[in-house]
Amino acid sequence: MWKAGKERNNTKATFLLPNNTKTSAKPVGTRKTFGMTSAISWDDPTSDDIRKTNELNKLLESYGIFETPAESNHRDEILEKLNQLVKQWIRAVALSKNVLPSVANKLGGKVFEFGSYLLGVHHRGADIDALCVAPYCIERSDFFKSFFELLKGHPGVKKCLAIEEAFVPVIKMSFEGVEVDLLFSRLDLETIPDDIDLQNDKLLRYLDPKSLRSLNGRRVTEKILKLVPNVDTFRSALRAVKLWAKNRGIYSNSVGYFGGVTWAMLVARVCQLYPNAAPATIIQKFFLIFSMWKWPLPVLLTPVDDADLGHPVWDPRINLSDRSHLMPIITPSYPQQNSTFNVTESTRKVIVDEFERGKRTSLEIMQGKATWDQLLEPPRFFYKYRHFIMLLVNSSTAEDHLKWCGFVEAKVRLLVGNLDRNPQVSLAHVHPKCFDMYRHEGNSMTPFCSMWFIGLEIAAVGTSTVNLSDSIQGFVQQVQSQAEKMIKMGMKIEARYVKRKELNQYLDPEILKRERQSTEQQTVPLKRKSNEISTQLSKKSRTAGITCIN
Repeated sequence: MWKAGKERNNTKATFLLPNNTKTSAKPVGTRKTFGMTSAISWDDPTSDDIRKTNELNKLLESYGIFETPAESNHRDEILEKLNQLVKQWIRAVALSKNVLPSVANKLGGKVFEFGSYLLGVHHRGADIDALCVAPYCIERSDFFKSFFELLKGHPGVKKCLAIEEAFVPVIKMSFEGVEVDLLFSRLDLETIPDDIDLQNDKLLRYLDPKSLRSLNGRRVTEKILKLVPNVDTFRSALRAVKLWAKNRGIYSNSVGYFGGVTWAMLVARVCQLYPNAAPATIIQKFFLIFSMWKWPLPVLLTPVDDADLGHPVWDPRINLSDRSHLMPIITPSYPQQNSTFNVTESTRKVIVDEFERGKRTSLEIMQGKATWDQLLEPPRFFYKYRHFIMLLVNSSTAEDHLKWCGFVEAKVRLLVGNLDRNPQVSLAHVHPKCFDMYRHEGNSMTPFCSMWFIGLEIAAVGTSTVNLSDSIQGFVQQVQSQAEKMIKMGMKIEARYVKRKELNQYLDPEILKRERQSTEQQTVPLKRKSNEISTQLSKKSRTAGITCIN
């Protein structure tokens, strides 16, 4: 077996050449099966594989994603402070409910990290996903009232915001300079000991849906780490894949791409198929496998197993809604769910195209014909398309804007879905980033204004008129209807049609300049040709936020 330097959280590793680079001599009958199937190859890495891996790690280091030991220790200290704060709060709430002091002192409670931080692949400056686990006597309303107020009064906490109405309710904060997203789960237990095992399925009995969704963040992360044959290899490969996905604009669960846990499960599956491979090989096989994947065939790390506790699991044979999922990737912990239910027809096309590009580039890297930085270079989104839908949101205060942007971002995929169903649109490519409106002289705006952009490819349908009014109006009305209870004075949403040449009215010129320079330097043709349909937008429809391309 090859060896890797010891890793702790998000610290870099050096990969060394193993003594034996031939196929593992372990008898076939004694080899462990990881995941759903037997491994494809048990080959150990070659010297070239190790060299490619170390080249990749040097490139990742140049991106500044690795933490210093001091920064890592600071995160640990923050989590411990939060943990002690939770224990004290639980005791105080219990006493206020007339629980005996002797009982309140033993209630416990604990804060668990999960997501990228627990996986050890978070980048420098990233936020921490954390979970507060409380006993039955503590209610969700306590968490979002008394604990929220406790946090707001803490000297180390800034920008504290409670989003109780979210699908997964969360308190967002900056704790001593580190962003923290804190979830809450109330278990049907009298006490929460420090050594509680959250992998115990029996803990899910009688759990409410919000507590279940919150708890499964930790359960899924723990299970992934247990299902990979070599954690160091998995971490190194996943860091690169996450950076690639972010750079290529396909890292965002909310707008219909893949989120962090999904990328982790895909990399974990490849690690299961190549247990002894070096990270460089894992990445090349990652693109090879998923560029050829027969979607909607699901990706699974373990068989779907119903623990019979009353919670629905992903099963397209029974659940009609599961049959519509385009790229199902199933979480390994009960109750198993599809982590990619937000994927639309257009985001699927974009992801599949990126897998194909990654396959070509990674193969060239392993052959010595390309370098890792070519794999990670960002796309030229604003120069790839001639037509755009710009989704504009406005608010009067910073707190309102944070909530409003979060709400609208979760709905952007609905607009993409509407456009997908329009026969005159062949692709609606949403940029996952939310941009701030560029402020220049003569540009009058509300204090807070943000935008999303959707690049359009127009289908050749035998007519020069493309009308997107229904797609856009329906979306705006749906968002306004669903936001009726939370919307405040100054909160607005608008969709506009924008031509490429008009982007400089809204975006920072430096963004467009970087893309233009990159386009001029690159001679590789785009896979999708720009549609040559000439367009004209009436002033009336532009003002109304209705798109009509003539």
